[in-house]
Amino acid sequence: MKYMMKLKAEEKEMLDGSKGDTLRKAMETVVRFGETFGAKRLVPIDHNLHMVTSMGIPLLGTVFGLMDELIAGGISLARPFTVDPRPFDYSTVNVGPLKKIAFRIMYGRQAAYEKQLDKIGLKDKNAFTCACYLDEVGNIPKKGDALAWSESSAVVYANSVLGARSNRNSGVIELLCGVVGRVPEFGFLTDAGRGADWLVEVKTTKKPEAQVLGSAIGMKVIEDVPYITGLDKHLGARLTQDAKDYLKDMGAALASNGAVGLYHVDRLTPEARERKKALLKKKFRTYVVDDAEMERVYRSYPVMWKRPDARPKLCFIGCPHLSLAQVRAWLAAIEDTLAKHGRRSAAVRTVLTTAPDVADAFRRESGVPQRLASAGVTLSSICPLMYMNNPFCAKEPVATNSNKLRTYTTARYFKDDDILEIIAKGRTI
Repeated sequence: MKYMMKLKAEEKEMLDGSKGDTLRKAMETVVRFGETFGAKRLVPIDHNLHMVTSMGIPLLGTVFGLMDELIAGGISLARPFTVDPRPFDYSTVNVGPLKKIAFRIMYGRQAAYEKQLDKIGLKDKNAFTCACYLDEVGNIPKKGDALAWSESSAVVYANSVLGARSNRNSGVIELLCGVVGRVPEFGFLTDAGRGADWLVEVKTTKKPEAQVLGSAIGMKVIEDVPYITGLDKHLGARLTQDAKDYLKDMGAALASNGAVGLYHVDRLTPEARERKKALLKKKFRTYVVDDAEMERVYRSYPVMWKRPDARPKLCFIGCPHLSLAQVRAWLAAIEDTLAKHGRRSAAVRTVLTTAPDVADAFRRESGVPQRLASAGVTLSSICPLMYMNNPFCAKEPVATNSNKLRTYTTARYFKDDDILEIIAKGRTI
């Protein structure tokens, strides 16, 4: 193979087949991918992989075949990895017989695929979450770590809030980079690639809804890098748990309503604290987000329900998965809202989704199982998006406070306060 990259001796050995044909093919793919984007070299991956391909859907036959080849070649990843959430959860999200049949057809390879994941180095049976960077999960890269991640909400969080470095890769590329332990150096892995194309000035009179703010910025800047000012007025100038949760949700909307893989927040995120507005490129553009702009964006969302006035049958909270602090806060808020309306239990089937390790930690807290049961709230580690891909589920009027879920499915977005009223009253506001 002819290549332009400057490769080290061990990388050349992989490429010429000295370390086996499986590694040769993996390395050749990674090199060709990197050269397509102008990478001059490969750099070592500094931290554990997080894989986006978590679902045993037959359409991923090529991935299953690739996994078989890796296993047959004795290949496993150097570090234990995490993976996106499972597509269904019959133990906590009850479904009828038709939905279950559809799930079994759609994700019929799930059990076999999870065995493949385990053989190449899955962290453990709880490693299924889109928010692998939560403390309880522990897949938390450090500032400057080179990664090869793919899950959009994890990439943007790692790049922005943690200051790690990852491009938005495909599921297969991230796996192959993990196999060879290297990633092509271009884009967000370079200093030049992390400069900001936009100055976004947040001038709202109150703390803006994270999911709507992320949506507004994402639809404006598309795949560019924004430098956001004005948020410190609402979040403070330290990365507290509340600030990290806010940025997690805002980032997921940035990545799904646009294709943002990195943002900087003045006085808050690592690189913005160090370099401040020096991160802005010379010919940056400016976007002002005020109360009117927030309302305009929110009102622009289409309603995909067959009947816009339908009573919601299900409410999903947690896409991406909730942190432990968020799970606690949401259950308390639901309980308070139910009490305010003189109700003991939710009028709409409500599912809080979080990482399995977070769910386990929450359930161990005093009185939590009883509180969940009393409020009629379910705690699950399902992927709401994959649940909604079931055609029978997609027909239901599902409410959510996730802009990512709204974007990719028929679920309808509501602001947090409205979601609480819907849960209590059983109808839209």
